[in-house]
Amino acid sequence: MVTGPLSMTEKTTDITQSKKNNTFRKLSIQVGLNGLSFCVLDTISKKILAFEKIAFKTPSTPYLMLKELKGMFGQKSKIGNEFSEVVVIHKNNMFSLVPKPLFNTDELPNYLKFNAKIMANDLIAHDEVPNQDIVNVYVPYTNINNYIFDLFGEFEFKHSGTVLINTLLNQNRVSNQPVCYIQVSEKDMEMMVVSEKKLLFYNQFEYKTKEDFLYYLLFSLEQLQIDLTKIQLKLFGSVEEGDGIYELSRNYIEHVSVFVPGNLSFPFEQLADETIDFSILSTL
Repeated sequence: MVTGPLSMTEKTTDITQSKKNNTFRKLSIQVGLNGLSFCVLDTISKKILAFEKIAFKTPSTPYLMLKELKGMFGQKSKIGNEFSEVVVIHKNNMFSLVPKPLFNTDELPNYLKFNAKIMANDLIAHDEVPNQDIVNVYVPYTNINNYIFDLFGEFEFKHSGTVLINTLLNQNRVSNQPVCYIQVSEKDMEMMVVSEKKLLFYNQFEYKTKEDFLYYLLFSLEQLQIDLTKIQLKLFGSVEEGDGIYELSRNYIEHVSVFVPGNLSFPFEQLADETIDFSILSTL
């Protein structure tokens, strides 16, 4: 997939000298073909100053996604352009998890060619997953990165899988029984299985019906040879107790619950009326 022009901002967490006089606000943006979201946090008061989420009716393209993002920031121009930190999360299925001992920066296209359709001019990035000896190789949306750089200067970008894996591993207590986390969105699901603080599985699936959701869930657990009577299934995102996905999952898995995030940098009650966008909140 062509993600933009053949230029991309350097991946960095350094903030330029021009941002010394910042307002101690952090901006986190998530971009994907099924939707966009952003959140602004006051890092002093720990209060959320702005939160916006747009779900596309049909899967978009990088070009149209950028157009929507420009419109979003145009409507929300009152948030300003001075931030102490800017983070962009790229959510897509153009990724591959590679064991760190086998990772070689000269082989980036080879890690993806069997998992995703990539073009010769696609730029490929990678994140290290802390404490897991895993490298996440992926294709970021280059046109989005270029636009964000033009707006704010240097920024950090990551893949949504890197954010989710790192955050949920830090939330998971050591247990002999495996735990399956699923972040539910309107059209896609991010599934992760953990046991004893170790990652067993992570993948993303697009679904149309609750039966599709159940198929990906059960098939993945079957491939992992996990006992459905022992695993804990923790759902979060666009899901609640009693809805179709929750009840259908309970028909096949004994231990099902709606997961409430912890260890966020602000009180969770601030988003009591919002759908949990866990990946973006985890970067604040």
